[in-house]
Amino acid sequence: VQLVESGGGLVQPGGSLRLSCVASGFAFSSSDMSWYRQAPGKVRERVAAISSVGRSTNYADSVKGRFTISRDNAKNTVYLRMNSLKPEDTAVYYCYAAMRGSWGQGTQVTVSS
Repeated sequence: VQLVESGGGLVQPGGSLRLSCVASGFAFSSSDMSWYRQAPGKVRERVAAISSVGRSTNYADSVKGRFTISRDNAKNTVYLRMNSLKPEDTAVYYCYAAMRGSWGQGTQVTVSS
């Protein structure tokens, strides 16, 4: 099982980023997928989740209306579109595959002027 995140970086407050997570080694289209984040000194928290075929999504209250999770099962990829970014969104963002209980290596997102 391999999950490879990309798309993180440094962005100014109010800016946008799109994270990608490419999966391999398991039946991606059968697995619910999630994005988590962990800021320094804080517990890892789930920010968004999507069902296996993409019909159902849910979000943490802190990101509702700003973040959008989506997936392309033909490409074995799950995305997290992040708009109106705030300094408190700064964290390492991780992709998680529910079927296998597997994590990616994470991608750093820093929101700062």
